[in-house]
Amino acid sequence: MKPLATAAASVALALLTFFQFPGHTWLQQDSQIYVPILEHLRDPAVLRNDILVQHPHVAFTLYDETALALRTVSGAGFREVLAAQQIATRALGIWGLLLMGEALGLAFAPALLVAAICSLGALIPGPAVLTFEYEPTPRAFAVPLLFCAIGLAAHRRHLAAGAAAAMAFLYHPPTALPFWGVYFVLALWPHRERRARLACLIPLAAAVPLLGAAARAQSASGEAQRVFARLDSAEEFLQRMRTAYVWISTWPAATVVHHVLILAILIAAFVRIRQAVNVELRVLLLGLAALGLLTMPLSWLLLEQFHWGLVPQVQPMRALLFLTLGMQFLSAAAGAQAIAARRPAEAFAWFAFAYLLPLEPVLTGPFVWSRVGLALALAAFTALAGIRWAPVVAIAAFFAIPWLGGVVNYPRLHTPDLAQLSAWARANTGRDAVFVFPGVNRSLAPGIFRSEALRAVYVDWKGGGQVNYFKDLGEQWWFRWRQTRNFQLADLPQYTASGITYVVLQEPLPRAPQFQNSTYAVYQLK
Repeated sequence: MKPLATAAASVALALLTFFQFPGHTWLQQDSQIYVPILEHLRDPAVLRNDILVQHPHVAFTLYDETALALRTVSGAGFREVLAAQQIATRALGIWGLLLMGEALGLAFAPALLVAAICSLGALIPGPAVLTFEYEPTPRAFAVPLLFCAIGLAAHRRHLAAGAAAAMAFLYHPPTALPFWGVYFVLALWPHRERRARLACLIPLAAAVPLLGAAARAQSASGEAQRVFARLDSAEEFLQRMRTAYVWISTWPAATVVHHVLILAILIAAFVRIRQAVNVELRVLLLGLAALGLLTMPLSWLLLEQFHWGLVPQVQPMRALLFLTLGMQFLSAAAGAQAIAARRPAEAFAWFAFAYLLPLEPVLTGPFVWSRVGLALALAAFTALAGIRWAPVVAIAAFFAIPWLGGVVNYPRLHTPDLAQLSAWARANTGRDAVFVFPGVNRSLAPGIFRSEALRAVYVDWKGGGQVNYFKDLGEQWWFRWRQTRNFQLADLPQYTASGITYVVLQEPLPRAPQFQNSTYAVYQLK
């Protein structure tokens, strides 16, 4: 491939994935956790009464140091510097997909076709992760860097592959560990290229002490994460209630069957094109897929039988995303090879599997049949378009899937009333004020308010997602959650005694509020 064309295609696809589909979000999921921590690290006086920032879990990542440095250098806000990293890492990941396609002997157009189909993304049922994450979180940066590392390794550019995978490790070690585990096997296996493959370990050798130094620097901030502790019955109850996706026994049987089907399709696609798959790509794709599948029984054993407290922190079943990506990539590549060989019927079958995942992420159903029909139509158009025009159909899929398929990857949570409430609180309340939103149940609005108003929230559902990391945080969160679950006027003295200064309600009280709009009414307690 020509370097300029490859770079342009990678950036263009990254922008398309960011602004069109699968898209991006801000303060709608895990960024509700990371942004307050970043704001507090930047200015310790901000949000110091919020339990989220009192229990940070960013010691073992350079995500926070990188964001703080970029904000200082650029003068931009966290939203801008995180979005820039999200686009940049996506572009690198798409470049990796292009390199993977080229390693199969595909020309630029079919390699672009394969990369574009994979860039449509996929939800991994069970662990609730994505191949292209919407939120600018550490995992969202690490995953595409690993795609880049796989592509570079497929071209035997081992030192560059190691650099990309080391960057992923610095951003999010749990995400990068499966890659490194498989790569160690590849690098240490007796082979005439063994010395060249070992070069990949040089960047990791530098990354590990760097991350260790950063972790020690933050060791005094918050409660230490327990590595070797076992979960007691109270912790297990709380985690099963709040983060059930970590416990495979809570998954429907159909979800486990889905992943077995994904593996079967992956193997079938690999067998079809195995002669074109070089050793590096073969080991990494199949090794990561096998490792992803093995994390299910391994997680069941270590967490649900041995109750090892580290498992909910690492969440090894997230490695299933490599199984899904491998199936999507190999199916699309098999389809591209079938087009080149003028076997449109076979190409249609392979493309149908690759296109189905962005529309119907669970192969065991139930299905929205109009979306299945759209996947089949995209597969047919791609197979019949010919190798030169097939990428155009894949690009069209970025628009067809949300418009014709009706796929909405995330809700619109940011409202004018919430923005107005946040702006009022930031301008008219003290920096140490503590707000509570009783009665909103599992709404994500309090988490958006926290980061936009820079005011502490006493408790919210999303914040409870941190119970996997810290026992003390889990106990505090659970007490507060039950305390504020059902609002009664008689609770106000108890709220005041708990340090709450403002109550935000959606049903006004029979007294004048400090602030009110069509959705929220705010009452000061002290």
